[in-house]
Amino acid sequence: MILDASMKLFVEEGFDHVTIRKIADLIEYSPTTVYLYFKDKNEIFFQLHELGFEKMLALNQNLIAIQNPLMRLYKMGENYIHFGTSNPEFYDIMFISRAPMETLKQMGNCEWSMGTSAFAALQSLLQECMDKEYIRKAPVEVVSLSIWGMVHGLVSLAIRDRLKTMMPEEDIIKLMHQSLNWLLGNIDASINQN
Repeated sequence: MILDASMKLFVEEGFDHVTIRKIADLIEYSPTTVYLYFKDKNEIFFQLHELGFEKMLALNQNLIAIQNPLMRLYKMGENYIHFGTSNPEFYDIMFISRAPMETLKQMGNCEWSMGTSAFAALQSLLQECMDKEYIRKAPVEVVSLSIWGMVHGLVSLAIRDRLKTMMPEEDIIKLMHQSLNWLLGNIDASINQN
C-alpha cells in the first residue's frame, strides 16, 4: 500500500512534493507507521526503482528463445522503448531521479546492482554479436554505452514531451523504432564493409 500510494503521489505531484505525511494520509496510516517500513522517502522510491527493474526485466524473458543475437539485441531495444514510454513514472525513478542513487549512498553501497545487471546483459549480448561477426569487433563497453545512451535519450525525450514539439504524437514511437533500426542496421552493415 505504501509503494502504491507513493507512486500515485509521485505521478500526480512529482518527487519533490511527495512527503511521508502525504503518503501516510493517502493510505490512512500515521507517518510513524510508514517509518516502521521505510527509513525515509528516498528508501520508498528506491523500492519503486527496484520494482521498475523487475517489470522491465520481465519483458526480456522472451528474448532467450531468439537464436539470432542481432535480432535479440533489436528486440531488447524495442522492449526498452516500450517499457519507458508505457511506464514513464517507473522509467523516471529508474533512470532519471536521483533518489535511488542517494539511497544507495546512504546505505554505504556504491553498486547499482539492478542497473549493472541490465548493462551486463546488454554487454553480453553485444559480445555474442561480435563473436558471431554480426557486428564489427570493438570495445564492448563503448558500443554498449553508445547504444544505451541513444535509446535512453530517445525515451527520455519522449517521456518529457520534447519530441511532441517537433512531430505528431502518433509518429514518435514509430520514429524511435526507426532510429533503433538505423543504429543497429549501421552496426550490422559495418561488418559487411570490412
